[in-house]
Amino acid sequence: MSPVEVLRRFCHRLIDQEAAKPIILPMENSSGFWFGGGNMEIDGDGNLFVVGRYRNAGDSRTGVASGTRGLELAIFKSADQGQSFHKIASWGKAELNTAEAEVLSIEGSCLRFHDAGAELYVSTEKIGIPYPDELSGYLKPGAGVWTIDVLQASSVDTLTGGRAVPFLRSNDPEHLHVKDPFFWHGKSQTRLGFCSHPYSWSSSNTCVTDLQLNHSHSATSPQTDFGVIPRGTTWDVAMTRGTCILPLPRVGRFSDHATSLLFYCGGECLRPHDEHATAVMRPRGYSCEEIGGAGFIVNDDPGTFTRLSRLAPMFVSPYGTGCSRYVDVLSAPEGYYATWQQSQKDLSQPLVMNFLPRDEAEALLAE
Repeated sequence: MSPVEVLRRFCHRLIDQEAAKPIILPMENSSGFWFGGGNMEIDGDGNLFVVGRYRNAGDSRTGVASGTRGLELAIFKSADQGQSFHKIASWGKAELNTAEAEVLSIEGSCLRFHDAGAELYVSTEKIGIPYPDELSGYLKPGAGVWTIDVLQASSVDTLTGGRAVPFLRSNDPEHLHVKDPFFWHGKSQTRLGFCSHPYSWSSSNTCVTDLQLNHSHSATSPQTDFGVIPRGTTWDVAMTRGTCILPLPRVGRFSDHATSLLFYCGGECLRPHDEHATAVMRPRGYSCEEIGGAGFIVNDDPGTFTRLSRLAPMFVSPYGTGCSRYVDVLSAPEGYYATWQQSQKDLSQPLVMNFLPRDEAEALLAE
């Protein structure tokens, strides 16, 4: 079995659409309602924490202000290795307002613990931030601009007492909207991955910035790369939105070099397509209903990125629209906890989870 085949099999065992179980449900079991877009973290006592946002129906084409859309950011805790979760913290839109702008919608987020406490990065759509003058007509009434903020505290329990501070925004029309942060774990440092959209919302790219040096809140920092991973050429030509990078154990064929998997949301278009009646039906993915792909990177060098899902997506829900997105994988001592949003028969998207024991994972990679 080739290394690529080993990695594909590992990915399918980890992001197992049939074995996954819902762990956090949306507020309604219908289209446009979901929970997710965050990550899972573990503390020193083995407790699991999940951060994400509740999203209710809302249509960005007519202005987010016309619907509730991303209305709550929440953190859940599990003391029984993911068997049950209970909410320990939450923020409404107004609680995430900054001095410069008012929040219309809450999007992707990520949480981590470090020696000084906890920090939570969250992306929101805000009004009060203008488009560049030459493109001002493209800003839809009732819509805003996406930026990334950060909350910091001495512990996860005191995060709700903090205030959101601007971390990253852009004025460049090519990547005017920045959103959906995730932690890019490398061999020497952890950076912040995120996605960007142009002023026209016609595509989505994977980006990365330095966590320490970019607190100037400017996207012009030389530590920010807006094209770290190129979009694909087939099913993911419109979107390659990284959501998680997972360093793998150095076993088997992967013992001589550091290998990391990059999971991403992809799509061929940002709007639904009517297919020809006699054409081959295939999952295409579009905005809010993305499907999933993966690739791998060697020795923390993005230039080595190789797609495992070059001609077709790897992760498609067997239910509803097929949407399978916002994959996150936590590496814990006992194994790997994978979470993602998965479309259901009722078209809602709960956060689902699958667990892969460490010994089984290493055996798969060692073959």
